[in-house]
Parts: sequence; C-alpha cells; structure tokens
Amino acid sequence: MSATDAAGKQGEQGRPMDWTLEVVILPVSDIGRAIEFYRDKVGFELDHDTQMGDQRFVQLTPRGSGCSIVIGTLPAQNEMAPGSLKGVQLVVADATAARAELISRGVDASELMVIAPGDGGTFFGFSDPDGNSWAVQELRVRGEKPLIPLEARGRFGAEG
Repeated sequence: MSATDAAGKQGEQGRPMDWTLEVVILPVSDIGRAIEFYRDKVGFELDHDTQMGDQRFVQLTPRGSGCSIVIGTLPAQNEMAPGSLKGVQLVVADATAARAELISRGVDASELMVIAPGDGGTFFGFSDPDGNSWAVQELRVRGEKPLIPLEARGRFGAEG
C-alpha cells in the first residue's frame, strides 16, 4: 500500500480513524518525589515502574481516565525541562469535592474560579513539586456518564 493509499484509508467500519490521547510525558527532576506526589497526594494509580539498566519508565493514570502520565529517564523525557508542562487539564464531576480531596492530602490547590455558570465553567488548579501545572474543570455530567463506564474499568486494568 502506498503512503497516499494509507493516508486516505478509513477505519474498519468506513469511519475516520480514532486517534486517542493515551500518554502525556511529564518532565520531573526527581522520579521518587513525583511518584509520591501523583500516587499518594493526587491519587493517580501507579500502573508500572520499570527499570532497564540506567533507563526508568513510570506510568501513572488518574482514576477513570484513558490517558496516563509517564515520567522517567527515557530520551523523550530528557528533552523537556522539569516543570515545563503547563495547563494539562483534568475533568471531575465535582470540583469542590475534588479540591477538598487534594487539600486533605497536602496539595496546594487554587481557589475555585467560576468562569461561566453552566456545566463546564468551574475550574481550579494545582502544580507538582517541579512546577508542572494542572487545570481541573468541573463537568457534572461526568458523574452521570463517565468516559470509561465503571463496569468497563476492570477490563482495562483500572480500579473502579
């Protein structure tokens, strides 16, 4: 198949190909400290921590997410300065409860900001020890209709 044919090919049912964002590389200066922050304070699941010689690859996933963060010493991680990732956005069903959970675990979270009164208009933020920053958006509909249904999470290896 030529490159032109491959570029124009659609998915199996004649639909355009799905493109899922599943990993974001997060540049950190101290892998152990980052694991402690994201697993123990923010509540991400530690999927794996792999050491191969002098290379280390750690993957953590927010509960209910189809996208993970990766930290480590692989070449792609070394190309970004620690703390240089800004504004990655998480979505929660209840921003007030999510913020309270983070604060109870020792995370310094900003005050809630209501940009618009409708669903999706409430935000807060936090940063990791290196200065990578996160925005958290409230979408109440995620409480009723999560992106990955609770009954399907066990099939993907995530806890429900």
